[in-house]
Amino acid sequence: MFPAQALAEEMLARGWRVRLSTDARGQRYAGGSPDQTTIAQVTSATFARGGVLAKALAPFLIVAGVVSALWAMRRDPPAVVVGFGGYPSIPALVAAWVLRLRRMIHEQNGVLGRVNALLARRVDAVACGTWPTALPEGVTGVHTGNPVRDGVAARLGAPYIPPGDYPMSVLVFGGSQGARIISEIVPAALAGLPDRIKARLRVSHQARDEDAAMVRKAYGQGGVRVEIASFFDDLPTRMAEAQLVVCRSGASSVADLCVIGRPSILIPFAAAAADHQMANARALVEAGGAVLIAEAQLDAEGLTAQIAAILTNPKRAVKMAHAALALATPNAAKDLAEMIENLNRRREP
Repeated sequence: MFPAQALAEEMLARGWRVRLSTDARGQRYAGGSPDQTTIAQVTSATFARGGVLAKALAPFLIVAGVVSALWAMRRDPPAVVVGFGGYPSIPALVAAWVLRLRRMIHEQNGVLGRVNALLARRVDAVACGTWPTALPEGVTGVHTGNPVRDGVAARLGAPYIPPGDYPMSVLVFGGSQGARIISEIVPAALAGLPDRIKARLRVSHQARDEDAAMVRKAYGQGGVRVEIASFFDDLPTRMAEAQLVVCRSGASSVADLCVIGRPSILIPFAAAAADHQMANARALVEAGGAVLIAEAQLDAEGLTAQIAAILTNPKRAVKMAHAALALATPNAAKDLAEMIENLNRRREP
């Protein structure tokens, strides 16, 4: 949802009307979209989750969503339809294909998701957030980078205060929905730090509601000050203030880290399709902007050592921050908007 929100902000600034089409799950994360954005909820479904009944109903829900999108697009035809992947994008893109409207997809990750892989040959353009991106044979992609929200873009290259003998901030999150393993391991790892470091730490930890009590107890027992929330609306501010970020390597998270320029420890989601979170992390780790710990190798003792190695080495932390910033693509939303406007010009007589 974050790249879609970033693009909406850019298109609105250019005088376009924007309609966001998503399903009920996606709409829960649409609150950050600009007020001028029209949000249309359509039905969709995934074959990857749920029981036998849910999977059996999936095609019928998708068809219903396509019909709904067709009806909406006939009444108010969009100039260009842009899909950001995931099953919620199917109804709008399939409807656009049926109506022969201009359409494109944006893939955040280094590996095409199932939906984008299915539609890549049926769109007019493919934009890639992570480079290189593995594409089907015969499909050409344009590297735009991953658009970031205005709240992140406003902190492009925000001055970094390296760790030192003063209060320090650590930001911990596992994506918009949290991550159980991060909530289990990270508090114990931070609790294992020397007392002289813990005494200066303040931690912001984004955790699922059902994990909050467990996380709070672990930090309390470890003597670490923490603020816990299921979602931080001010995440860009917290990231800009952090000396270190510990998180998953979702494409938007990596893009935010690069634009703001912060050292990080990345823990790719092991079950991600085609291991795309590992692909997302690769460039940042190779550049020296992040430390990567595979989920299978994640334990509290090892993570403690990695955190301490950064928080006790200001020069290394600064080098990591600069390395991350060097990979930023702050004009991604503008480049994506240019692709849309070029497609629109091709549509016009």
